Amino acid sequence: MGAVRRQIWRWDTQYIKKAQEMKYLITGGAGFIGSHLTEYFLKRGDEVSIVDDLSTGSWSNVAHFADAPGFHAYVADASDAELMEREIRGADVVYHLASSVGVKLIVSRPVESIRRIVRPTETAVDLCAKYRKPILLTSTSETYGKSETTPFREDMDVTLGPSCKNRWSYAIAKLLDEFYLLAHRDQTALPVYIVRLFNVVGPRQTGHYGMVVPRFISAALRDEPLLVYGTGAQTRCFSSVFDIVEGLARVTATPEAQGEVMNLGSDDEVSIRTLAERVVELCDSKSEIRTISYEEAYGPNFDDMQRRLPSLEKARRIIQWNPKRSLDEIIIETRDWLKASGRR
Repeated sequence: MGAVRRQIWRWDTQYIKKAQEMKYLITGGAGFIGSHLTEYFLKRGDEVSIVDDLSTGSWSNVAHFADAPGFHAYVADASDAELMEREIRGADVVYHLASSVGVKLIVSRPVESIRRIVRPTETAVDLCAKYRKPILLTSTSETYGKSETTPFREDMDVTLGPSCKNRWSYAIAKLLDEFYLLAHRDQTALPVYIVRLFNVVGPRQTGHYGMVVPRFISAALRDEPLLVYGTGAQTRCFSSVFDIVEGLARVTATPEAQGEVMNLGSDDEVSIRTLAERVVELCDSKSEIRTISYEEAYGPNFDDMQRRLPSLEKARRIIQWNPKRSLDEIIIETRDWLKASGRR
């Protein structure tokens, strides 16, 4: 093994030391979060391969660094065993982000959505076990279901809706992913990391799959009505993609995080109605705010939860991580990107 090279790199305002260059494989690397994670590692001087079928990701998310040294991209399904075996064999760490995204997609195309969650995970985890490669799975706050006990702690019991309501297929499929990683941890001693993400927002995210912040901003920039589903009293916590990417990098660099399920997000609650009002103000918009029923938005038999508030105690204790950006900063960064990219 060659001499260890130490360097310092910058991610926003924080400096961190890196012990050696790494090679990462990121499935879903052309997606919203995956592209930011890829860029983070490339700026650090690491080598990154991404596998993305571009079903919900976009080449435009990675085009600006497509010629960067150490970057390799494969437009392919992450359940392609031959490709995945070759890339996992040469990787130091695997980040498995490939998945279905957005409530609208889950509700409208449940068969495709379940397949895109479960099959790539089985492929990636089995091959990581074969070659003894650490793997991080990005899971979701949806796994907490309709639980009314807040804040959501990683070891709490959860309450999910019935199987006749498509919305819960996403949560159940992601829980199956989690169980599969943890089963490999117990049975094959595979190094695994599981992160449950809470409403991540930022540049490169669009409202195509029902993501509320870019959907609101796009409407506000066009002075069109902002459609609030339900009463608008339901609350969420929105986190910056830049904060989340830093957290994801810290997780696999922290031995104590191995085998853990960990929340990453913000614990600053806001009602959806208040969110809409902040977007209108920060976009200097003439838009009105309208409420429509969940049935109008998603069709019959749709379930939702009133609060989704994470406990960040484990992230603070194990990886010394805290979200830094405020809701207004998150809205402004997303607004500016949507305006500059012409995707509003």
